[in-house]
Amino acid sequence: MNIRDFKTVSDRRVALEKEIGISLKNIGSFTLDEPIASTRNCESMIGVSQVPIGVAGPLKIRDKDFYIPLATTEGALVASINRGCKAITQSGGAFVNSYRVGATRGPVFKVKNLAENQNLYEYLETHFAEFKKVAESTSHHLILKKLSSRGVGRYRYVRFVYDTQDAMGLNMVTIATDAVVSYIKKKTGIECMALSGNFCVDKKPSWQNFINNRGIKVWAEVTLPSSVLRDTLKTTAKKTYDVWLAKCMVGSAMAGSMGFNAQFANVVAAIFLATGQDVAHVVEGSLGMTTAEVVGKDLYVSVYLPDLMVGTVGGGTGLATQQEALLMLGVAGGNDGKNSLKFAEIVGAAVLAGEISLLASLSEGTLAKAHTMLARGGKK
Repeated sequence: MNIRDFKTVSDRRVALEKEIGISLKNIGSFTLDEPIASTRNCESMIGVSQVPIGVAGPLKIRDKDFYIPLATTEGALVASINRGCKAITQSGGAFVNSYRVGATRGPVFKVKNLAENQNLYEYLETHFAEFKKVAESTSHHLILKKLSSRGVGRYRYVRFVYDTQDAMGLNMVTIATDAVVSYIKKKTGIECMALSGNFCVDKKPSWQNFINNRGIKVWAEVTLPSSVLRDTLKTTAKKTYDVWLAKCMVGSAMAGSMGFNAQFANVVAAIFLATGQDVAHVVEGSLGMTTAEVVGKDLYVSVYLPDLMVGTVGGGTGLATQQEALLMLGVAGGNDGKNSLKFAEIVGAAVLAGEISLLASLSEGTLAKAHTMLARGGKK
């Protein structure tokens, strides 16, 4: 049986049920727009995998309250993030900042020798205006910002960086980069071996993206008063700081981790699933650093996410349930790049909430207890 021979989702699912002898009635029950989802988001679609969505908040960011949609099957996660949101809001809210670095695509060229490698480097450095014109002819919503390249042996890797406004933009930058490398081959005769040579770096953890950044980089901070630490988080500044130092800094260094944080990926994944982001970019969102400082009896906590690939238009963001989640946050659709920046800042503040809650839980010794109560229904 070739599953692609069937034209509709229901016919495909019925045929598969007969083939494997298993009922897929729950997978076949959904409210998504079937024609859109099956033609734009998922090939050979047979149904929908449903993930529960919880809400955390209110989370105060710059004097405005947000309720954060979180799609997850991990019991205790929403409750943990919610506690962090409460602590931040009680502390006056999170301050956030962001900067659009840009989506990247990194092709690799094969040259004859080091001399040709040098010639290609010089050509790339002196013809940017031409590349910009070619790239931007492929989309009205894309700007080629810059490029960089590195040579090794008979390879030259090029990293193109684009502003894609409110779209996460990888489809846009792939099409634009394909046009540029075709232009380069036409002018130089040098072949592009692969449109993506891992110099992007896309959907993989890397120091390249940690140091040079990708997508949107975000900072969020809050100072937790001793009263909030005591009454809401059930801990102290000193105890939480000690856990942060041992876990996020020394522990991460001992493990050779690229992420110096407690649980960035947990929060990023839950928000990405709820809002229609490309979930493979969670691996990039897991990069980053949490810092903490004791200030008298208070605790300053901040997070830095150097590589957040998000969008509010395109991809899965157009599906009905994901649209509702983005509407909850006030960032659905395009707004000249403003919505994606605002969304990235909300993600950053939610990550801050998750870090605060987990570090506090570890410092007071209640992590296992919380998972027993919330993830196992109170059963050991």
